[in-house]
Amino acid sequence: MPLHGARAAALLAWVNSTHVCSEPIRELSQLRDCSVFIRIIHGKLRSEDAESALEQPLPQRIGFICAFLQKHCKHKAALESLIPAQQLLEGEELALAKVAVLLLYHASMSCRSPADWSEFTYETQVELAAILRFVLDNEESLSENLELFLQRKAPPSSAGSSSEEHSPLLPFPQKREVRFLELQRIASSSSSSPSTNNALPGAPSSPMGDIMQTPQFQLRRLKKQLAAERENRDELEVELAENRKLLAEKEAQITVMQQRIDRLALLNEKHAADQLEPKEMEELREKNESLLARLHETLRQCQDLKTEKGQMERKINQLSEENGDLSFKLRDIRSHMVQLQEALNVLSVEHNAALAQAQEKQGQLETELRGALQDKKCSEEKIEILQGKVSLLEDQLVQLGECSSQKGEVLGDVLKLEELKQEVSALTSKALQSQRGLFEEEKQQLGSLVSSLQNSLSESRRRLEELEQELREREASS
Repeated sequence: MPLHGARAAALLAWVNSTHVCSEPIRELSQLRDCSVFIRIIHGKLRSEDAESALEQPLPQRIGFICAFLQKHCKHKAALESLIPAQQLLEGEELALAKVAVLLLYHASMSCRSPADWSEFTYETQVELAAILRFVLDNEESLSENLELFLQRKAPPSSAGSSSEEHSPLLPFPQKREVRFLELQRIASSSSSSPSTNNALPGAPSSPMGDIMQTPQFQLRRLKKQLAAERENRDELEVELAENRKLLAEKEAQITVMQQRIDRLALLNEKHAADQLEPKEMEELREKNESLLARLHETLRQCQDLKTEKGQMERKINQLSEENGDLSFKLRDIRSHMVQLQEALNVLSVEHNAALAQAQEKQGQLETELRGALQDKKCSEEKIEILQGKVSLLEDQLVQLGECSSQKGEVLGDVLKLEELKQEVSALTSKALQSQRGLFEEEKQQLGSLVSSLQNSLSESRRRLEELEQELREREASS
């Protein structure tokens, strides 16, 4: 199966960005002699043994690269199954791409200052970020999944989501744990303010910069630095123990030589008393001076060893302090991640509860509104009937007004007419007052609910922003 074109191109772009080649690399097959990988290890990853490996035949070069990855990347998957040496000897592009992936991961983890990713296109950054995310999420199963990832989209068992292949704006797979870069989006999307939503960018300005600021990446980098510091401290302690042993041997030699000098001094005194020949005295004097010179040289070496011992002890103490600082930062970041997770959970619960309450209240309002509209319709029908009766009575009144003999009946009809008008007026007024009161009451309830929701969301968003700002300050200080 051929390699994923965009990912292979992104890896080649990263290799070219190291500037270890005189000419740009256009195809993975150009890396088959492994000299470019060794130059990256020597130049970018600061390995002193890499330069001599360039002069070795290809099998020795491959052995050096595999040993370097085994020592520094330290993946739980066996390196032999991840990158078979035979495939590198045959120059298979898939094996070359795997080496480039591991070197990219190690270089990103080892860099103490953020790299400038502006020389890469946005699409290239998206693919590089996707590669880093995949290695972070699949460290325990790289030997099974990296090959599939480089050939096509990530398998369903990996941490990546299927959407990462189709949308360049979503290079990072969604995870259950808290992402600091997503907290602001979660809090802002819960707010009903249009201005807040408009302030969010449509896509990350630098996918590589964003992924290197995530807690998962920062924690992994701290762990790697902590392990490197521990390994460096262990090496220094071994070297210090050897120096202490050498110092003890030198001190023993000094003691033996001092004893010999003392014996020679006694012999000199005895010989002087016996008036030895001048030639014998000269030999003893030369031997004595030689022993004194060796004693001074040994004392000087001893002093140098003591000085070096003091420097090593100070360096070990410094490494121990840095080790403690890194451990403290690691615990602190984990604590803040737990706090952010709890804050996010509270925000989600409050948002879901408020949303359910609002939906329930909306249903009640809709039901009451339908009832009010039905009452209004009935009242309007009654008014129309009464108005018809009024019109009919008015017509009858006009007709009856022409007949003077029926004035008594006319007076009665006029009184019945006045009563109908009063009834109609009362029904119109009553219906309007009832509806107005109902709408005013529901309006107040709805306004109170909306205000409560806004206050809750604002407080939750403010808390999340404070925690996020505090974490950024701690990361900046580290």
